[in-house]
Amino acid sequence: MRTFIYMLRHGDSPKKGNERKRGLTEKGKLDAQRISDVLKDEGINTVISSPYTRSILTVEPLAKQIGQEILVFEDLKERIFSAEDERISDNDLYPLLEKSYLEPNFALDGGETNTDCQNRAVKVLEEILNTYIGKKVGIGTHGLVMTLMMGYYDLNYDLTFLHSSSKPDIYRMEFNGQELVEVKRLR
Repeated sequence: MRTFIYMLRHGDSPKKGNERKRGLTEKGKLDAQRISDVLKDEGINTVISSPYTRSILTVEPLAKQIGQEILVFEDLKERIFSAEDERISDNDLYPLLEKSYLEPNFALDGGETNTDCQNRAVKVLEEILNTYIGKKVGIGTHGLVMTLMMGYYDLNYDLTFLHSSSKPDIYRMEFNGQELVEVKRLR
């Protein structure tokens, strides 16, 4: 039986602030409504999100549109780069991403590796696939954790893919059981 997972990368968010609590910019709020508009005829049954505010706010219009509560899964959070709660600047982040893809077990003190992040996120995705067999599930997510989950099933979803994705972005993943059948970008 086919199950569809919609990876919904969050909309534009402020470049500074607490990683968990950063919301959306005005553009990000418009992005969230656009996601809801794009998906209105997809027949999504369930909306799940990372616990980070920007992801929850991105999928909120979709959840309201289908009359469902957002289910929050802690292990869908973005990769933890360090013990600090503040956002890492792009100038510091990009070299960390490159090193993390060259060395999947690399981590800064207090942070996690790409391997650790992928393992925790894929475990949740597998649970979702087992729980929502034959359904259509939207997942509010982040660029790197989305790429790591998708990359678990297909190695073409790598750092180059991450850099080519946008905020927001929508990828529909079709599964037959736990096997990825097809990925289609909807935005």
